[in-house]
Amino acid sequence: MDAHSVLVTILSLALSIGAFAGSVWLNKKVKSSLLNPLLVSVAVIISVLVLLQIPLETYEQGAEAISAMLGPATAVLAYSIYQQRRVLKSHFLPVLLGCLAGSVTSMVSAYALCQLLGLGNQVALSTLPKSTTAPIALSITGELGGTASITMAAVITTGVLGAILSPTLAKLFRIRSKIAQGVAIGTCSHAIGTTKALEMGELEGAMSGVAIAVSGLLTCFIVIGAQAFFG
Repeated sequence: MDAHSVLVTILSLALSIGAFAGSVWLNKKVKSSLLNPLLVSVAVIISVLVLLQIPLETYEQGAEAISAMLGPATAVLAYSIYQQRRVLKSHFLPVLLGCLAGSVTSMVSAYALCQLLGLGNQVALSTLPKSTTAPIALSITGELGGTASITMAAVITTGVLGAILSPTLAKLFRIRSKIAQGVAIGTCSHAIGTTKALEMGELEGAMSGVAIAVSGLLTCFIVIGAQAFFG
C-alpha cells in the first residue's frame, strides 16, 4: 500500500468515526429518536463528500477497513445467544415462530410492494433481505443476483425506521412483554434497531440480538429452499 492509499484510508476512517462519535453525542444530548446516530452520520458524511467534491469511490476505498469488520461483528452475535441461552431455552418455540413470522412477512411484503409499484424484479430481489444484518443481506443479494447498493440502502432505511418507531409501535399495539419487544425489534430492524432495544432495557436488547441471529439464519434457509424449489 503506497503513501496515498494510507492517507486516504486514515482520512476516511477519521471521517467515519468522527461523524458517528459526534452523532452519538448529539443523540444523547438531545435525546430524540429522530436523531438516530447512523442516520445523522450518513447525512454528515454525504455532506462532507459533496462539499469537498470527494468521489464516493475514493471514500469507499479508505472505508474498506470498516466494511471488513462486518463479518466478525456478525459472528459475535453468537455470544448474545449464549448469554441468554436460559431465556431462549424456556421460550424457544415462541422466539423461533416469532422470528419465522417476521422474516417471512418482511420478505413477502418487500417483494410484493416492489412489484406493486412497478420497480422491477431486480429491485424486488435486492430488497428481500432488508430486515437482516448487512453481511447476511449482502450475501443473500449476491446469491439472488440483486444489487448490493440497493440492498444496503434498504437495510439502513429499515434499521433506522425500526429504531425510531419501535417504542411507539410497542405502546400502540400494547406489547408489554420485554421478550416480545426485543424479538420483534431484532427481527425487523437488525443491529440498528437493537441499539434502541438496548436503551429500552437489558433483556430487550439481549433478545433483539438473539433475534438478529435467528432471523438471519431463517432468511438464509428460506432463500436457499426457495431457490432449490423454484430452480
